[in-house]
Amino acid sequence: MTSENYCFPRGFLWGASTAAYQIEGAWNEDGKGPSIWDTFVHQPGKILNGDTGDVACDHYRRYAGDIALMKQIGIRAYRFSLSWPRILPRGHGVINQKGLDFYDRLVDSLLELNIEPFVTLYHWDLPQVLQDQGGWGNRDLLPYFADYAAVAVRRLGDRVKFWTTFNEPWVVAAYGNRKGVMAPGFADPKLAAQVAHNLLVAHGMATQAIRAIQPDTQVGIVLSLRPHEATSDSAEDQAVVAQRSTTAWYLDALFKASYPEVSLRALGANAPEIEPGDFALISQRLDYLGVNYYTRTVTGANGNVARVPGSEYTEMGWEVCPEGFGRLLVWMHENYRLPTVYITESGAAFDDHVVDGHVHDTRRIKYHHDYLVELRRAMRLGVNVRGYFVWTLLDNFEWAVGTSKRFGLIHVDYETQERILKDSAYWYAKVISRNEVHR
Repeated sequence: MTSENYCFPRGFLWGASTAAYQIEGAWNEDGKGPSIWDTFVHQPGKILNGDTGDVACDHYRRYAGDIALMKQIGIRAYRFSLSWPRILPRGHGVINQKGLDFYDRLVDSLLELNIEPFVTLYHWDLPQVLQDQGGWGNRDLLPYFADYAAVAVRRLGDRVKFWTTFNEPWVVAAYGNRKGVMAPGFADPKLAAQVAHNLLVAHGMATQAIRAIQPDTQVGIVLSLRPHEATSDSAEDQAVVAQRSTTAWYLDALFKASYPEVSLRALGANAPEIEPGDFALISQRLDYLGVNYYTRTVTGANGNVARVPGSEYTEMGWEVCPEGFGRLLVWMHENYRLPTVYITESGAAFDDHVVDGHVHDTRRIKYHHDYLVELRRAMRLGVNVRGYFVWTLLDNFEWAVGTSKRFGLIHVDYETQERILKDSAYWYAKVISRNEVHR
């Protein structure tokens, strides 16, 4: 194929994504309340090297400069999250106006440079005071999320057109409540299943709240879709894939108003309690679906394959598998009636080094190139994707592995807070300006 085959449609949105806790810093300033991540990172042994997000990229103070760098790259859309406890320190009730003021300034600064804001309401930083009352396992707290959504939309909804309720509910349930390696740090399979369900119910409540205030806005949810692919075509291997896949759990709930029977059977006594009307809330119309894709899991009757021979792996230990990305998108298109799709995260952590003021991250460039080629192929088969957001704009606090892993287009020196555009940023700028990726 020639390069012309990888031109993207007119109006395709080229963006970058971040999350509040990972970049903002200012964790206890200007009236912000503590989140579960503030609590978690200050417990010894929870985060690699004892890192925290207390300062992170200091984006709370340096946002104007970071937006200027976005403009330099040519980024057309910026996906970021709001910090719930920065706006509502106790999770509900009294509003912290200084917190809302920050996001007000952020949105205005983006729009002044013609960068479209995509706002995520929840990227994992639950107010600690709500966790103390049972967190996402306590169904009585779910209306507070809808109230928070309403507060944010009333303030920003006149300028923000795109609202995401949750980022990756699977990670919240699995890593925060079943494996315990992320905040709030529980290892309880029954709790995790209930959290997975409650998050979707809260999504439905918030969607209604947003539309009640701004009926013409775009509302969506972002899912982390890590497909399980079988080691062979055998019935045994295929059965394991069907049982372990979380991809269908969330997609079925959102687009078919049910959970897969095979998943419920696998959960057994740990299956969540579901109330009448829950699926009507969960499966109401979406304006868009955000897809976060990084890698796949290869599995079968003999367990997961640790390393696929011949494959490249990132510093996170994730296989680079662009073909899996294409297969996932086509499978979704063939099995669900999807709304508009945005690729809201994709990226790779590599061992970057600054050499004479430059970062030559050729492996990251190849990663995005190959994933974009597969994305364009899937689009040619009918998948309605309208944007691609690189994870991430800035090197940042990468959850349990702290600042040890770098995904950014922009290198951050955590000692000085100096920013350096990597080679991948300059490459991405060319992709954006040409609206195509070369073969």
